[in-house]
Amino acid sequence: MSEEKENNQQIEKEDNKEELSKKQEEVDELTDRYKRVMAEFENYKKRSQKEREMLYNMILSDIIENILPVVDNLENAVKAETQDMNYKQGVEMVLKQFKDVLSLKGVEEIKTVGEIFDPSLHEAVSSVQDDTKKSQEIVQEYRKGYKLGSKVIRHSMVVVAN
Repeated sequence: MSEEKENNQQIEKEDNKEELSKKQEEVDELTDRYKRVMAEFENYKKRSQKEREMLYNMILSDIIENILPVVDNLENAVKAETQDMNYKQGVEMVLKQFKDVLSLKGVEEIKTVGEIFDPSLHEAVSSVQDDTKKSQEIVQEYRKGYKLGSKVIRHSMVVVAN
């Protein structure tokens, strides 16, 4: 009888080991699934954050692109001759406010005169022969260009030396 008990205990131990092994496999599988879901979620968060930033920058650049003609007109108004200095100072202050807002949002003017022509930043509208200038050097700017980070919002219109 004791031999039969030992046999039963042995069988029960083996059954328990098999059941424990199955449960361990289930735990391992669930742990693996959990880790994969967490990794997918982290990737989703990063991807959605990047998409939000891209959308924000796209909307911001669209708005700024529509504001740039106003800035151009204010710059032209500042250059115009006038007898009323208070009027001129007012226009200069409004222009400064616009430029400060653009700067605050990360908008930069594209450098032109004296720089080498770069088709990704500049748009050549004319060329001149000038032996005192380097080849492809920008000698005049017709319209200022602007960029937001590395994205060009509006290309500079320039005259290039040959």
